[in-house]
Amino acid sequence: MTAARLRRVKPETPGGREVVLQAALAAFFEQGYHGTSMRNIAARAGTAISHTYYYFPSKADLLRALILQVTGDLVAALQQAKNDASPAPAAQLTAMVRAHVALHTERQAESFVGNTELRSLGEVDRARAVARRDEVGAMYREVVARGLDQGVFRCLHGDEAVLAIMTMCTAVAAWYRADGPLSAAELGQRYGDLALNMVEYAND
Repeated sequence: MTAARLRRVKPETPGGREVVLQAALAAFFEQGYHGTSMRNIAARAGTAISHTYYYFPSKADLLRALILQVTGDLVAALQQAKNDASPAPAAQLTAMVRAHVALHTERQAESFVGNTELRSLGEVDRARAVARRDEVGAMYREVVARGLDQGVFRCLHGDEAVLAIMTMCTAVAAWYRADGPLSAAELGQRYGDLALNMVEYAND
């Protein structure tokens, strides 16, 4: 994975808020949160350090903004995928998995930083981020529970299956390569199939 996977943003005035945010993302991705300074972020953004502090009073504010943004967008993407699919639990589960993989490949650096630097957030901010992640888990559990109730999913351990599905989708951000053997869409398709296997989908 390279910094080329950073989220693309519209051109903005040098040193603007989004430019500073993306500079912080690149720094956290390449150097880690604790290895990055506000001065380094300002240099990457091509602005004075005072401008960086104008938009984000601290490095912690930058990390919080990045993590809450990408996690909130994941919640929205999964909800949209679920709404767009048919009501069948299998269709909704595979649609959500594909959306999950898509976001973690399209916004790979954000997802990677969000997953690896969650521990670096303060207690209050970490609780907010975890609450958003809990929304993701709740959506998956609802679909799996409905499939179990309908008898189309037959796994014995639904909660553990959900955890395994979320873990494999999240891990994509750590290893996916755009120039690898599978496209993001192909990977999403395969992961959707794997998710159905985990819940022991019975299409009969």
